[in-house]
Amino acid sequence: MAGVAAGLGNYLVLLYWLLFIPFPFYAVVDYAGMSIVLALCVGAWCRVCWHLFPTCAGWRGALWPAFCAAAWVAMEMGMTRVLGFPWDSLGVSQFRFLALIQIASVTGVYGVSFLVAWVSVSVLGIYVSGGRQAAWQLAPPLAALAGAVIFGAGKLSERQAGSSVLKVALVQPAIPQRAIWDPAEKTNRFLKLLELSRAALAVEPDLLVWPEAALPDLFTRNGYTQRAVAGLLQSHRAWLVMGAADTRRQRGADGRMELQGFNSAFLINPGGDLVNRYYKRRLVPFAEYLPLARHFPYLARLRKSGAGLCAGDRAVQFHLGDRGATLSPLICYEDSFPREARQAAEAETDFLLDLTNDGWLGNSAAPWQHAISALFRAVEQGLPLARCANNGLTCWIDARGRLHDVYFDGSTDIYQAGFKIAPVPLRAAGQAPTLYRRHGDWFGWGCVAAVMICLVVCKR
Repeated sequence: MAGVAAGLGNYLVLLYWLLFIPFPFYAVVDYAGMSIVLALCVGAWCRVCWHLFPTCAGWRGALWPAFCAAAWVAMEMGMTRVLGFPWDSLGVSQFRFLALIQIASVTGVYGVSFLVAWVSVSVLGIYVSGGRQAAWQLAPPLAALAGAVIFGAGKLSERQAGSSVLKVALVQPAIPQRAIWDPAEKTNRFLKLLELSRAALAVEPDLLVWPEAALPDLFTRNGYTQRAVAGLLQSHRAWLVMGAADTRRQRGADGRMELQGFNSAFLINPGGDLVNRYYKRRLVPFAEYLPLARHFPYLARLRKSGAGLCAGDRAVQFHLGDRGATLSPLICYEDSFPREARQAAEAETDFLLDLTNDGWLGNSAAPWQHAISALFRAVEQGLPLARCANNGLTCWIDARGRLHDVYFDGSTDIYQAGFKIAPVPLRAAGQAPTLYRRHGDWFGWGCVAAVMICLVVCKR
């Protein structure tokens, strides 16, 4: 119960911004439900750790903290892979410690979580043992921590010579969520986007970026919008990536053809032509779709918008031909999932680009938590990550996890309308992919396997 209580206190504080969702009943249910489920996960972790503790006398006491750390990583893997909620893992708390977090390029963020948990439980073990096993307890995690910091310091000292820079204009229109749903505000929204974009294009960027759901209508079905966008780009010879809804006819679960909606990103060339599109693969449950509603149609009647959007089935690369750059788009909280970011990054990818809208959650801590979680995708992939938000934290993150252009000039308000110019460095010729990018969650799965083996041995 102590683990459940501690977990509940943590998540009630961490996830308070769920109460800002503009549907009071669903906000309270989501807030309470998520906090309780995640607290139960922490309680299960405590139960597993203490189940093994009595067998860890003598020198084996040094193994118990490592087992607890592996169990914590296994729990985080379950939260990400099973619950679909990778938010603010333990390793994310170390985002300011740049030398330490470079180990994520090898192990993913799970390696940082492991080290934090290992050191913390070792200190607890010393207290429980009355200090009799201090050397056994602390020496191994401190040695591993020192090794990780030395490795990270070496990574931070590396210089990537010869890489060119892509000048990216990130537009943040700061449209209130209520106005996004208001049909009477469609024209004003689009005109505001055009105004901010003209100001950004005056600086002559290579790429203009609009955030998630930037357009009030379907881009592919609105001739006026297409002509306005084409005229804007043709006069400045810039590329455009924008977020908007899209539809296509596809065969549904019942075998009949139906019109399905997608949360999408579009690539428009300087001539105003649509050259590629990406459909969001990781949808937000209940907000964007109702789980199981497409297999059990009667469930769709429980939701005003029915079954909701459909998920894309593949990652896509956007190639900016005459600029010699390739980016991999992500939408919204896809940049919180290590697996999704890894699948998006191909060998020719120069940087990741996330289009998001954190306006759902008001002026809360959520945009900061979102951006800091995304910071680890840049380190894991060894690639810069640019983020363009409707309202939240528009910025870019370099391959070592440093945040750039967090605030607008002369202000510390991240929620205002405006644009930022991000000089995103492109991949250097011959740059090798990170170990994490090549092998994925090998460390996380290794921790899962280690916990299962230890529990079986303990039971016997």
